[in-house]
Amino acid sequence: MDNDVRQAVRPSRINRESERDTENAKKKSKRMARRRLWFTGTGKIKRRRAYKGHILTKKTRKRKRKLRQPALVSHGERRLRRLLQV
Repeated sequence: MDNDVRQAVRPSRINRESERDTENAKKKSKRMARRRLWFTGTGKIKRRRAYKGHILTKKTRKRKRKLRQPALVSHGERRLRRLLQV
């Protein structure tokens, strides 16, 4: 009997979530994107290059040297700007 009373008094999860949505929520950037991406002075997004993490013995010195240089994110990846909240 006590369980029935408690459930009736407790607000439903749906109501709490809708109340939370109506408040002005603080914008949060995705931490993954913040750690891996950064901006140039002109506003372009830079990233690290792939294929530099392991199995480096078979890659030439020239190839590994070029992989050290950061690369620009393509224009097709505009959703990353949204992840960074800019």
